[in-house]
Amino acid sequence: MSVAFAKKAWAIMASKISGDKAQQPVISMAELGARLAARRAELALPELPRNVGRRRTASKRALLKAIEDAGGKW
Repeated sequence: MSVAFAKKAWAIMASKISGDKAQQPVISMAELGARLAARRAELALPELPRNVGRRRTASKRALLKAIEDAGGKW
């Protein structure tokens, strides 16, 4: 197989339908979260326990502590 053929085959594999315009997501993450919360409430699903985290690295523990100190809930 020659180099010229290999380059040509590579060019053919490129997508012909991709454009330069960025597409908007079909659903926003906020809307998805609201839908999931409503669905859980509708089905009366229990709140699942979080991972206990016995095998977390020191950096992960530090990150979770920083999130908690900032008022976040992981």
